[in-house]
Amino acid sequence: MDEQKKKPFSMIREFHLADWFTLGNAVCGVGALFSMMTYLQVGEPRHVYYACALVVAALVFDVLDGRIARWRNKSSALGRELDSLADVISFGVVPAVIGYGCGMQGLIDRIVLGYFVACGVSRLARYNVTAETLSEGTGKVKYFEGTPIPTSLLLVVVLWVATWQGAIGEDLWFGATKALHFTLHPLALMFAVSGSLMISRIRIPKL
Repeated sequence: MDEQKKKPFSMIREFHLADWFTLGNAVCGVGALFSMMTYLQVGEPRHVYYACALVVAALVFDVLDGRIARWRNKSSALGRELDSLADVISFGVVPAVIGYGCGMQGLIDRIVLGYFVACGVSRLARYNVTAETLSEGTGKVKYFEGTPIPTSLLLVVVLWVATWQGAIGEDLWFGATKALHFTLHPLALMFAVSGSLMISRIRIPKL
């Protein structure tokens, strides 16, 4: 009986300090999603600012978890998977939802945003299966293939500035293009470019 009671807590006992920072990344991402949902309900731009700020906070946690893992010389497959899942939320799903909330709501916009998230997921999956090969047995990856998913913070910064200038919704920069009753906001193409760079073979040195 005592053995069965311990089982639900066994995974938590396996967490390293860095893993708790990774969870902080994920929690910030979920908080950003809640902020955008609130914005879509009440229409107050401050909630977009909150969402953008939480993506920045997620990046801080993402940087710290890696540094702490190297400092303590403790890493695990569990930690790597946690990191990828948290990154999918904070730097994949959240920027796409912020884009949608800021006005990229046409059918083609949604396809582009979906493509961006799919690229982010694929980028992280590729990294996970090739990390050991890329490290060449040293345990440290020397470079990334494709831009890292946290670079999507640049998209978030663009949307933060657009919100600050009141250029969201119907006033989104560059307006909207319609073809066969389908709508595309040209600004959404920055998500297509970002996603394509993530799944490219461009080598980015890891600092």
